[in-house]
Amino acid sequence: MSLTELLAYLVAAVIAVPVARRLGFGSVLGYLAAGIVIGPWGLKLFADVDRILHLAEFGIVLLLFIIGLELQPTRLWALRRGIFGTGSAQVLITGALLSGAAMAFGLAWESALIIGLILALSSTAFVLQLLAERKQLTTRHGRTAFTILLLQDIAVIPLLALIPMLAPSATASESPMADLLLQLGAVLALVAGGRWLLRPMFRIAARDGGHEIFTATALVVVVGSALLMVRVGLSAGLGAFLAGVLLADSEFRHELEAEIEPFKGLLLGLFFVAVGMSTNLGLFLDIPWRIVAMTAALVALKAAVLFVVGRVSGLPAMSARSLAVVLAQGGEFAFVLFAAALQGRLIERELFELLILVVTLSMIATPFLVIADERLNRAGRAREERRAWDEVEADRDHVVIIAGLGRFGQVVARVLNMRGIPFTALESDSHQVDFVRRFGNIVYYGDTTRLDLLRAAHVERAKAFVVAVEDVEASVRTVELVKHHFPHLKIFARATDRAHARALRDRHVDYVIRENYVSSLEMAENLLLALGDPPERAGDSIRQFRRFDETLLERERAVDQDEGRLVQTIREAERELAFLFHSDEKDAVAATEETKS
Repeated sequence: MSLTELLAYLVAAVIAVPVARRLGFGSVLGYLAAGIVIGPWGLKLFADVDRILHLAEFGIVLLLFIIGLELQPTRLWALRRGIFGTGSAQVLITGALLSGAAMAFGLAWESALIIGLILALSSTAFVLQLLAERKQLTTRHGRTAFTILLLQDIAVIPLLALIPMLAPSATASESPMADLLLQLGAVLALVAGGRWLLRPMFRIAARDGGHEIFTATALVVVVGSALLMVRVGLSAGLGAFLAGVLLADSEFRHELEAEIEPFKGLLLGLFFVAVGMSTNLGLFLDIPWRIVAMTAALVALKAAVLFVVGRVSGLPAMSARSLAVVLAQGGEFAFVLFAAALQGRLIERELFELLILVVTLSMIATPFLVIADERLNRAGRAREERRAWDEVEADRDHVVIIAGLGRFGQVVARVLNMRGIPFTALESDSHQVDFVRRFGNIVYYGDTTRLDLLRAAHVERAKAFVVAVEDVEASVRTVELVKHHFPHLKIFARATDRAHARALRDRHVDYVIRENYVSSLEMAENLLLALGDPPERAGDSIRQFRRFDETLLERERAVDQDEGRLVQTIREAERELAFLFHSDEKDAVAATEETKS
């Protein structure tokens, strides 16, 4: 690659990727768009696209190495049901249906099989970024999508190994058994060498070589493993993946990821740019409706299988639909695998270009499908919110009212239940209500920011009101409502952060606790003990910090509306706290020396 071509690639990526991310399309489509613009169908800045594509394939090798690093046995075991159950079902069922469709159109079974399995994969980078941007990674469909994508990443490796086996050239070998034994021996040699040599080699590089030698050692391992597999007729990605798996449980895993990530990111971006340059827009202009129909069929079939798999795995209908929409596209590994299939003469050039266009269009369609799904979900939730509030039993002895039965409220409820203290739990999320009731808990569906519901719940009979609502605005509104209409109640409120705590204290709540505050202090105390503090000193430090922090919270309330003064107050308080502990430490040392004398 010349300096002119390198500059064109970097400028195109710097412009296209941020724009694509801002529009919600993700970086992969940004790179593809950049490639189309600077390629043969755009500005024609690159002459030899195949040469660039061949160079950039090393980015996929590095990606597979990092995937291998992340596949710790303990992690795989914890997610085994989702990975090898839901994930395997999705890939195998989708692959079988797509392979059958390809054979129906006259393709040989070898080509149809590999096409079906490749199209069954989704875009890991694209989907995870999309879920993260919408804060959906921790949702039920987000967690299920993650396990399916993890299985698909693992499935890339056998697919890379399967392509040369199905390729016409593979059947022409004079000694297939010898080739198979050679490949098996190479894999075993890599595994054995990795177990006995890799860790000592990285220890030496880390101890004696410095930062740049450690990086060079990492690249030597990746390139050497890839080259070994290529020499015996297997894929370079398989060697890199195995090297990553062998180092997944090592102490160098995180440092290796940090060192390889920049190289992987740039080369992977170059690969997608090269794919964009090689995209045949002329083919789309010739047969646009055929390509659109194939894209729609791919997305519809994958979505249908994913919806069924999601429902069978226990997802509600709404979550299963979201799962189906977010994983219905083709994946970035399709570009790599189809290129390998083209090289192995499993597919022709025209079919390769057609499939690349279909995968690209399916990825472009995904953000629009996700937006449509979110609108359907909002409409569904709006219909659910019109569900009538539950009627609270009139003869219940309401000692405590708990508003919000999420993670925090459930712990409070369990303690009260253990002590036999009667309470009424109110929850505004109908899904959470149904979920909690499955375990035999009594909870009523209702919005605690509405006075009519609080009256219907007979709040006036209670002695205490616990506000454990997760939404900050709803939490503050509930406190204001209870304070105004039921002033006799003692209010115990959970705050998500310091700003929420200040807002609650401004409304004169009787007791405010920050969500992770106590557990953080408990961990800090145990950390001090582990570092050698005597129990008395560790306990005194935590108590002193807690008193100081409570005072600081009151000082922050006085300047809450002035951000500049708020920052200045916090900085001054941190200096005071450091001075306070430093003075106490000197006094303790002086007292110890006086005792010794």
